[in-house]
Amino acid sequence: MSTMNTNRRADTMLMIAFAGLAAALHGTPAPYAYSPAGEPPRVEAARVAGDLLVSAAWLAEHAGDADVVIVHVAHERAEYDRGHVPGARFLPYESIAGEVDGLAVELRSPRELEEAFEAAGVSDGSRIVLYGHPMSAARAWATLDYLGHGDHAAVLDGGLEAWRAEGRPVSREAARPRRGALTPRAQPERFVDAEWVRAHLGARGVALVDARPAEEFSGSDGGHGGMHGAGHIPGARNLYWEELLVSRADPRFRSREELAARFRQAGAEPGETVVAYCMIGMRASVAYFVARYLGYQTRFYDGSWQDWSSRRLPVEGGTP
Repeated sequence: MSTMNTNRRADTMLMIAFAGLAAALHGTPAPYAYSPAGEPPRVEAARVAGDLLVSAAWLAEHAGDADVVIVHVAHERAEYDRGHVPGARFLPYESIAGEVDGLAVELRSPRELEEAFEAAGVSDGSRIVLYGHPMSAARAWATLDYLGHGDHAAVLDGGLEAWRAEGRPVSREAARPRRGALTPRAQPERFVDAEWVRAHLGARGVALVDARPAEEFSGSDGGHGGMHGAGHIPGARNLYWEELLVSRADPRFRSREELAARFRQAGAEPGETVVAYCMIGMRASVAYFVARYLGYQTRFYDGSWQDWSSRRLPVEGGTP
């Protein structure tokens, strides 16, 4: 963990670079529906861990299955062209997240999301395996979860790094998938807004998890790691997203037991509702995915700190 701790500032710069890419997007996608502010957390069925995370060995065994669709998620096509899992389809990150109402990374409309995934060959009956940078893969999974298709989507544990580490083949041949047929079944309660979060501050059974580095969470960076003010949402607990991985060099997720322990340390007891946020909704994607993997009832505050602090809402650890 010491390597990750010393490199947290680098992670902040990486996040800002990603934000710049997202802010450069064109078009104005329609905003999605939020849960009403007064809505209590709904009870959801816990997920089976094996459904959401697959190993490189599993993928190698099932890559040829007729229903398996492998999706490489990245900001730049060049990353895919340099090498990918054979048969993987390219999904541009910007096709599923973009600037909405001045927020850098927000969920696109169900129609745009349907178009993006269908272009990658995803259908209602597909067993979808996503990989890329951990934030990108987790964001794509959270998007499918919002569309009502998280139950047949998974993240490749360790991504392309794990695939390569096991000596498995990598291709530069672009896949030309047949267009898929995906039916959006939007689950708007999965993504919540500032009013929902504010209405549930201090609510029993709701654990607010901030996936940013400790210095951003505390406000000790003076807000320099962010875009607005310093600090965090009142009552939030810090769970830096990279702490959920083995390391940067080995971006597999920690064991289920270790992950569960880290969420408990962040104040999330089994059976409670986890609300994940970060700066612009990228790092929180990993916290959201892991919370779902562990079976928590989970919400995603996509607007995150950028939205909260810009509204001049109450903060701890700094002033907006």
